[in-house]
Amino acid sequence: MAHQLRGNDLRKIGYPEGPAIGRALDVLAHKEFKKLDKGSALALLKQIKDDPFKYVRDENWRPLAELLVPQPTRDVALNPAIKDYRRYGNDFIEDGARKQMDVAMQLPITLDGALMPDAHQGYGLPIGGVLAVDNAVIPYGVGMDIGCRMALSVFELPATYLDQRRQELRKVLQHHTRFGNKEVFKNVNADHEIFERPEFREIAVARQKLDSAVAQLGSSGSGNHFVEFGIVDLTDPANDLNLPVGQYLGVLSHSGSRGLGAAIAQHYTKVAMDKCPLPPQARQLAWLSLDSQEGQEYWAAMNLAGDYAAACHHDIHKRISKALGEKPLAQVENHHNFAWKEVLADGRTAIVHRKGATPAGQGVLGIIPGSMTAPGFIVRGRGERESLNSASHGAGRRFSRSQAKAQITEGQLRYQLREHDVDLLGGGLDEAPDAYKDIRQVMAHQRELVDVLGSFTPKIVRMDGA
Repeated sequence: MAHQLRGNDLRKIGYPEGPAIGRALDVLAHKEFKKLDKGSALALLKQIKDDPFKYVRDENWRPLAELLVPQPTRDVALNPAIKDYRRYGNDFIEDGARKQMDVAMQLPITLDGALMPDAHQGYGLPIGGVLAVDNAVIPYGVGMDIGCRMALSVFELPATYLDQRRQELRKVLQHHTRFGNKEVFKNVNADHEIFERPEFREIAVARQKLDSAVAQLGSSGSGNHFVEFGIVDLTDPANDLNLPVGQYLGVLSHSGSRGLGAAIAQHYTKVAMDKCPLPPQARQLAWLSLDSQEGQEYWAAMNLAGDYAAACHHDIHKRISKALGEKPLAQVENHHNFAWKEVLADGRTAIVHRKGATPAGQGVLGIIPGSMTAPGFIVRGRGERESLNSASHGAGRRFSRSQAKAQITEGQLRYQLREHDVDLLGGGLDEAPDAYKDIRQVMAHQRELVDVLGSFTPKIVRMDGA
């Protein structure tokens, strides 16, 4: 019988000295386990010791499993040497971003890295940073707005439609988009397939955010998030969109995973910082091993948030398409603030974080926006291994939000909008065109990373704000 087991029996199958032995014997004394014979009890306890992560959600065995989960060392140190990494447009990148990337390249789990030409300082990994690590994921290496993405729809309507129907298109954006934390749609599809995902039941932080995720479906965030009408100008006959060269009406959206992604990022960053204490300069680069329960939970939650962000974009474009009475001829999407499992040039499998950087593998389509008065570019990845198959996610900030508000006037913003024939609905000085780098310079520094297939020029821009 199980109650005949002694501490020595558990030591023989590898149980460590300490509270785990007593906890195991206590659980076996429960009514439901008393009928187990000695061999079966030992086999069960060995399974729990060998794979405690499998049992951390088991109501009976969780207290024992948590004692057996490997605990991180409390003296995680950085490597003294900074691993080499590629910088695209190095003279164009601020010192703060380079210093952050240097620290990331000292992590003991780091395999490779790259810095994109739109790079600027962020939290942990710089915006525009690409970091490949070994069997681990860094929540702040992904970022707060998990799976933030660009989505472009191209319609069979001429560019002149913008001038002919400008007032009507303004109303379409005002009526069919919602921004920030206060605006939501009243007729959200609560039966959307994304809400049937098991992660919303199995992962506590996702379960807690389910109601707000339902309410925020199809809405966009604040800050630099937008939905805009503009002119798509396809210039490459082999553009992969299977469309003739020429100009079309387009809709471009930029937003992410809303409150769901933020909650996931905040929760698992705290977990990572507790499990993986690093020196102060690297504290926000704390990681979770993918061999750990927490690492697997974050990975599943990250993918859920990314798919939720995609569902929001699809809802936005569906609403606008219906309002236009047109189906898109073609669509292009790409996302950043995510981690992918990929094989590096040397054959090693790595977790590649792209924070404010986008995939640019061979043949991968994407769109890299400029600002509200500058064009974005429709691109096809060239599969450049030196950049870890990556490219920039936009123009990148030249001024921080506070700097922009201090240095740019309302008059300057209005003048630029008039000069470029752009209607702005919402927005603020922190998103003024002068707050961003010159997108053409950024593109010049990544010619070896992507081929340009065409452009998107904004004309009616909707953002958070009055």
